[in-house]
Amino acid sequence: MTRGVGISQIEGARVFREAWIEGVHRHFPGEPKPGYVAPWEDTPQWEREAADAVYEQVRQFIELSDGHTSKLSREQKGRFVAVCWTAQMFKHFEDPKPGYVADWPDLPAWQQETDADIFEVIEKS
Repeated sequence: MTRGVGISQIEGARVFREAWIEGVHRHFPGEPKPGYVAPWEDTPQWEREAADAVYEQVRQFIELSDGHTSKLSREQKGRFVAVCWTAQMFKHFEDPKPGYVADWPDLPAWQQETDADIFEVIEKS
């Protein structure tokens, strides 16, 4: 797997995780579950690996599009993150919880907005 110039595997995964946490704080109604905003050090290994994989998929998509992903809508950006994440849930769990693999229309609005934020953070990194 190739990496963007200057971004290591761990740094890419952390960019993803930090964007998730910021998005949850911005969009989640009320008090989020502790696991939603747990710091990197407390993030399970499977979730770190999934964060890295999705970061890398988004980064490559942006790179292979010559940066034209900036023309995508926020919904399109969020959908891309969501489908990449869903694939990781199937990779890491034999029988994932339905909420882990929900299709875009079934995701809560806060999660849709957070996924779009993640894409845009990666786009800027």
